Amino acid sequence: MAKRVNEKAKTFALAVARVAAERHCSDIVVLDLRGKSPATDFFVIATGTSDRQMRAVADEICEQAKEQGQQRFGRAGYEQARWILLDFVDVVIHIFDSEYREYYDLELLWGDAEKLTPKG
Repeated sequence: MAKRVNEKAKTFALAVARVAAERHCSDIVVLDLRGKSPATDFFVIATGTSDRQMRAVADEICEQAKEQGQQRFGRAGYEQARWILLDFVDVVIHIFDSEYREYYDLELLWGDAEKLTPKG
């Protein structure tokens, strides 16, 4: 599977990572899955500090998405806030509590993916 250019999705994924950082999430990782996953181009993974904070981060990401013309196609785990998943098709965001983050270890599952670093 060849890597295809999707700069809009890449820009959005990096913006999401910045929002998570500004809102005190930790261990933020952006994985470039282009050419590795037929389902999505980017994963953004972050660890939240509490259920309330995780929901606030998810809400702010959704607002940022609207501003960038991104449409959310799915949301899961919002009420329990142990693992919130936001699906924007080309970008899938995972906001975990620390226990679920360690248990599911998505970075290990996608260990061959390039990790991107947000600027600014």
